[in-house]
Amino acid sequence: MIMTEVDRPLSGVLVLDFSQFLAGPVAAMRLADLGARVIKIERPVVGDIGRQLAFAGRRADGDTISFHAMNRNKEGITADLKDATDLARVSDLVARADVIIENFRPGVMRRIGLDYEQVSKLNPRLIYASATGYGEEGPWQDRPGQDLLAQSLSGLPWLSGSADDGPVPFGLSIADHLTSCHLAEGVTALLFRRGRTGRGGLVQTSLLEAMLDLQFELLSTKLNDDQGPGPITVRRGGRHSAHAFLPAPYGTYPTRDGYLAIAMNPVDRLGKLLDIAELAGCTDPQQWWDDQDQIEELLAARLRTETTEHWLAILDPADVWCAPVLTLDELIDHEGFSAARMTQQISRSGDLTEHGETLRLHTTRSPIRVDGELLTSNRPAPKLGQHDAEIDREFGLSDGR
Repeated sequence: MIMTEVDRPLSGVLVLDFSQFLAGPVAAMRLADLGARVIKIERPVVGDIGRQLAFAGRRADGDTISFHAMNRNKEGITADLKDATDLARVSDLVARADVIIENFRPGVMRRIGLDYEQVSKLNPRLIYASATGYGEEGPWQDRPGQDLLAQSLSGLPWLSGSADDGPVPFGLSIADHLTSCHLAEGVTALLFRRGRTGRGGLVQTSLLEAMLDLQFELLSTKLNDDQGPGPITVRRGGRHSAHAFLPAPYGTYPTRDGYLAIAMNPVDRLGKLLDIAELAGCTDPQQWWDDQDQIEELLAARLRTETTEHWLAILDPADVWCAPVLTLDELIDHEGFSAARMTQQISRSGDLTEHGETLRLHTTRSPIRVDGELLTSNRPAPKLGQHDAEIDREFGLSDGR
């Protein structure tokens, strides 16, 4: 079933999205999926930089596919926040909003006059959500807030790959995406508090904090070095290892026609199931650490002799923690992907497109289900300034344009 708009948890909440590119816009999109009304505010002429930063170089109807994906289910207006007239229009809208989301560098919104301290006087019930690259203090506060850079400063790239590799960054914008989750979580928490107290509030997070939170196990262990036999250091394993802090057999292994991932499993049990005599008697867990590279090479040599499905037919019935390593095409074609029902179609009507034909794009839906129902919407990302006139009229911001 598909949840109706009126039943969505954030129905009736008005969000102003001042952010651009990824972390902020995706946080606003998450709120829209939960029922909030989101109005995206962009610069005239150029708009959100995300309209031009094309993931894989792909575009549709003048905007990048990624812009369509992260700004779906929103309305859009334009405003030059350095222009007094436009700033007054936006301030009138701020006075009626429930939530503001912004992800400018520290100090930008203050110079404009739309920082939390100033707007909270205008609207004390407002929830103000701010995402930065590295917080608003410290030696990194003025560095560019970009995903790869945040990953790098956090040390994350040294956790992937083998001991023979250099740093291996995560292949998606994980800092941006996790920051969007934390920002949306903070907004919903403050909306709940406002329901109890009537008081607005400020929620802040950053790409760096998202990356440090992601490493909570590693950092907690490292910060308590005095509790163990020696200091914790990152020691990546051999070419098949998938974790710097887990022993064999944890890793990915080549098969005759692909790859197989094997998680935490007793090495001796794997040795018996796969008929590897050298591993069948490997019962000491310390040996799984000490001989990690050799164990993984023995597993790889055996697994590459047969297909992935051959090994799954042996390991799955034995309840071994394993899975095929799917390619992108294999994932899309797999019935498991279809069963997740994670896709939806968004449509931009022909009267708004460059070529006068309806634009239909497939994208992902919210990963959340509420009361057992999917949260989907076919509403597309807005054209630049698409709702200027109607928003002005609705809120009495001007005579309309």
